[in-house]
Amino acid sequence: MTTTSPADATRASSVTSPSPADAVARDLRALPKGHLHLHMEAAIQPDSLADMAAASGVVVPMPTSFGDFSEFSATYQGMVVVLAESANLFRLIDEAIEDCADEGVAYVEFGASPQFYVATFGSLDASLRAMLAACAESGERWGVEVGLMITVDRTESVEAANELAHLAAAYADRGVVSLGLANDERGNPAARYEEAFRIAKHAGLLSTPHAGELAGPDQIEEALDVLGADRVLHGVTAVRSEPLMARLAAEGVCLDVCLTSNVLLSVIPTIEDHPLKRLVEAGVRCSINADDPILFGPGVLAEYELARTTLGLSDEQLAACALSSIECSGASPELKARAVAEIAAWLAA
Repeated sequence: MTTTSPADATRASSVTSPSPADAVARDLRALPKGHLHLHMEAAIQPDSLADMAAASGVVVPMPTSFGDFSEFSATYQGMVVVLAESANLFRLIDEAIEDCADEGVAYVEFGASPQFYVATFGSLDASLRAMLAACAESGERWGVEVGLMITVDRTESVEAANELAHLAAAYADRGVVSLGLANDERGNPAARYEEAFRIAKHAGLLSTPHAGELAGPDQIEEALDVLGADRVLHGVTAVRSEPLMARLAAEGVCLDVCLTSNVLLSVIPTIEDHPLKRLVEAGVRCSINADDPILFGPGVLAEYELARTTLGLSDEQLAACALSSIECSGASPELKARAVAEIAAWLAA
């Protein structure tokens, strides 16, 4: 007699037809999920940002559309100025984790940039320690496990990247779980940062670079081949290559997909054109994420709703995405086991 684990059952169900029970949609807020592609600064609440900016005398322009990636980056840097005050940063962290709890997030992996706060705390190490302490305290308060993805800026020097990688490695067992690579792919190949990701992987950290957002499948392949990517943030241009999709499926590499972000940054023409469902049906593991809620609007729960109502993902497929967001994360084994069982129970209800 063979037995099937909750995780295996959920994976298997993701490729079946929706059951009659789907006529009554399950509550997506109650679906345990990981939020793996969330840049910390951009998780701030709009009212909080307005309060902080007014108190600091800083103007943070909030465009209604993003003509190109440089406009997005300029807005993001304006937020960093406001958050340079430690009280504002700690308020952001606490409110963002509270929001996670409200949306049914069991685990959040913030994209964190301690280099932004060196002037505030005195050093990279002190900045990271302050962020980790705040995350641990708020995570305990709101019942959400928190990990940090230290984010390398691919427009900065290799030396700066290596310094961040060594810092991340030093905290590999103290709240840092992954090393990311962000900013514009175009003209900034991932291969430059091979050493940084080697340092991170040697320390047991996950390799989680952005790739396949503003550039094509070749950048995803580079992330896999050179950086040893365990997850790829975005990765949606993989749909242009059937062999690459087959490889991602075979290797179990998760794409941390962001629906609304892809549309507003002109990666995908419309939500209806988004390839998430095609990727899932091809067997590619995908998580659903919000990326930068302050800029793009929806939180992670709204993105799940969008995947259901506009893209037509079944509850089985949504549960498979939630499962990937847990199993492919840097969460603790205890959290993973509990969330996997709860996802299976959600699907069985």
